[in-house]
Amino acid sequence: MAFPAFLRPRVLVAATAALALSACFGAPDVMKQGGGKHAGASTPQRPQVTGTPSFTSPEARQCAFDLKQAGVRFTPLPNTDHGGGCSSIDSVKLLDIGTPVTNLGPMTCPLARNFAAWAHYAVKPAARQFFGQDVVKIETYGTYSCRNIYGGRSGRISQHAYSNAIDVAGFVLADGRRIMLDGGWNGDRASRDFLRALHKSACRRFGTVLSPDYNAAHYNHFHMDMSGNGYCR
Repeated sequence: MAFPAFLRPRVLVAATAALALSACFGAPDVMKQGGGKHAGASTPQRPQVTGTPSFTSPEARQCAFDLKQAGVRFTPLPNTDHGGGCSSIDSVKLLDIGTPVTNLGPMTCPLARNFAAWAHYAVKPAARQFFGQDVVKIETYGTYSCRNIYGGRSGRISQHAYSNAIDVAGFVLADGRRIMLDGGWNGDRASRDFLRALHKSACRRFGTVLSPDYNAAHYNHFHMDMSGNGYCR
């Protein structure tokens, strides 16, 4: 596989990471208007690297360049067909965005770029504004998951199945306090204001953002993905 020169380092590590991170796991997801139809994600097959090299398009190259310019450490991943209609195309494994993040699997480069920017320009300042301290960890329910929306047997395939979504569960402050969507969204004043400020900021960076106000399936997380065009609930 011929990788662009600036993406050649750690290709072997990337291939290993892609295989290790390809297992499917379940979590709540979106139910929104639009999006392609899918008969249902079948049992995933063994991941197969596709014949098309990753990060060859101008858009993908620019995205990788943007991540490097922002000081984000990442590993580019080979394009992978996970089976069952699930794939990871022009995806990365985030290694360091300046704040530790739990449960990160493959993420499309645009999702990784926007998530890293959101963590830096929204999460950090909001924590200082509302709590007078830093966020030391962002907790998530993960990114890639080979499944339909809600993990159902039928329906549209989830954006998680394309490594194009992340579910954010909460934030850990420097003093050890955890500000979680479950409880914090309708909790004390500082937690409510903090989480709503982050929701508003996310709506400017991602194609779709869903909060606990959307439906019961999202009571404990923000769902953020790069599909849609400003669908914010």
